[in-house]
Amino acid sequence: MQPMDSLIVTNPFLEAVALACERDWRMLFDGLDFSLSPGDMLQVVGPNGSGKTSLLRLLAGLMQPTAGEVRLKGRSLERQRGELARHLLWIGHAAGIKGLLTAEENLTWLCALHRPAGRDEIWQSLASVGLRGFEDVPCHTLSAGQQRRVALARLYLDPAPLWILDEPFTALDKSGVAQLERHLREHCERGGMVVLTTHHHLLDKPDTFRELDLGQRAA
Repeated sequence: MQPMDSLIVTNPFLEAVALACERDWRMLFDGLDFSLSPGDMLQVVGPNGSGKTSLLRLLAGLMQPTAGEVRLKGRSLERQRGELARHLLWIGHAAGIKGLLTAEENLTWLCALHRPAGRDEIWQSLASVGLRGFEDVPCHTLSAGQQRRVALARLYLDPAPLWILDEPFTALDKSGVAQLERHLREHCERGGMVVLTTHHHLLDKPDTFRELDLGQRAA
């Protein structure tokens, strides 16, 4: 995994060029242009059905655009999906954890897909999200907020510079929200990048924060 300070490039790290997305024969957005450079935080906002999750999936290489393209460091993402995967941490709207596995087992399995993590690292990450003492507890016995914290513990384990997060504040209590806001800001201040959707109003933001309102960009 490349350290974040090695990601300084002439071109933006990630770029949307004339991006369009059609779902169920309805154009969600068209002609979308923006870029993301080290240190940036971009919040995608808009009404339900405006294409927020679809846009995140396009940026993560999980969908193909109807028109336009996503570029990674100046080159089309279409032939660089493996390169993007090495720099990307994606957490979707669902927690993405298996209920029959413990918190530790879930994180061991998820980390093995990119960068294996040892037990001490995993336990520390769980402590960082307020789950000390829950390492060996099957996740189906945890509350929705605790399950979300298990998923978010990956943010303390994976050094990927680009985090794409779909509604990461779902089910978190007040302290969990404040902690996550702070962690996202600190990630950007270290040169990382965050793209996220959330209905939550962010209070703790980096200076580079900006919004992209898909409600104003409807096709």
